[in-house]
Amino acid sequence: MSTGIARRWGGLTFDDFMSQVGEDQKAELLDGVIHVASPENFDHNDLESWLGCLLKLFAAKRKLGKVNMGKVAFRLKEGRGVEPDVSFISKRRLSIIRGGYADGPPDLAVEIVSPESVRRDYVLKRRYYEEAGVREYWIIDPLEKSATFLGLVRGVFRELPVTNNVFCSRVVPGFSLDVRWLWRPEPPDIDKAFTEIKKRARGKR
Repeated sequence: MSTGIARRWGGLTFDDFMSQVGEDQKAELLDGVIHVASPENFDHNDLESWLGCLLKLFAAKRKLGKVNMGKVAFRLKEGRGVEPDVSFISKRRLSIIRGGYADGPPDLAVEIVSPESVRRDYVLKRRYYEEAGVREYWIIDPLEKSATFLGLVRGVFRELPVTNNVFCSRVVPGFSLDVRWLWRPEPPDIDKAFTEIKKRARGKR
């Protein structure tokens, strides 16, 4: 996520955050301080939309849960609310949705790194998501053309394997991602990528 400088001093609650930030504005509450997002560049937005749409299609077809993109707030704890670039809530946990926000962490959080968000995504968000019990955290870094996939193991994030350029999610059953897709000038068509993912899933049965 691309986040600008803080616009409020610390000490704010999650309710303060929800009342002070508009629905059309992307922001986060990090330890009582509201950080307003800088405008996304086109490459960031395109990658977020493509990955979010692919996950959303897969989760919808298999009735696995709900995928969100952008301005959806998750209350991790008092004084801490985040809006991952892409997130997934499993079907069994949809009760955490409260209309304007989710009262609890997502099962999967995805952050796309921008020049302003390197430390937040790799350090702060990693700690926040780990403490909150997010089961899987993906850090997609177009700057370095690298993708880090973390899974929660006994309360601690461990890096998950990428085999032959393919990552297989443990949280979104059957979903796999060829990481080379992420760095193409034009990622594959959503329907073609979905078909390839289905083929890989069938091959693992």
